[in-house]
Amino acid sequence: MIVEDWGLVDYAQGYERQKNCVQKVIAGAPDHLILCEHHPVLTLGRMTNPESLLYQRKEIEGRGVMIANVDRGGDVTLHAPGQLIVYPIFNLNKHGKNLKAYMEKLEEVAVDLLKNFGILAISISGKRGVFVGPDKIISIGVGVRKWVTYHGLGINVNTDLSLFDLIKPCGLNVRMTSMQKLKGRDVPMKDVKAKVTELFQKEF
Repeated sequence: MIVEDWGLVDYAQGYERQKNCVQKVIAGAPDHLILCEHHPVLTLGRMTNPESLLYQRKEIEGRGVMIANVDRGGDVTLHAPGQLIVYPIFNLNKHGKNLKAYMEKLEEVAVDLLKNFGILAISISGKRGVFVGPDKIISIGVGVRKWVTYHGLGINVNTDLSLFDLIKPCGLNVRMTSMQKLKGRDVPMKDVKAKVTELFQKEF
């Protein structure tokens, strides 16, 4: 597995790099695990309900938040600095060709990650993502091309949670939380990246 840290990257630019990476893995390159953060952006999945945007597009963009349509399942998601984005570009031909099992494995990795930081999280049947009590802390959305995965996880580490007031996250009536909020202090991003890398290498 090749691990790449792209740092803070514009969403559109990151998306192009991600698609290039997918093509390489389809052509036989090793699995890639990409870590990054994005400037504030709302990504609209294929199932986005217009009512999930709680403000007019102009008002949202006036707050410095871009809006992008994306080819993953699911509804609207917010990405912003302080949120760790994990893009596993994995060839499921080598991992069982079972998308449901892959999604469940992503949730397991996410729950294990938070446990390592003293946060007890769960996955909830029928709701994609990871929750602490009723509050959502990690969003998961996946795309697949020729059994190679892309998109992935958004982990709220030190995210500005007020930005979530612009939307119904993932179309749900749910409050978002973060590692920072639950711990009462900033959580070093480098520590989260190191643990994410270790868990993915162990699981995959």
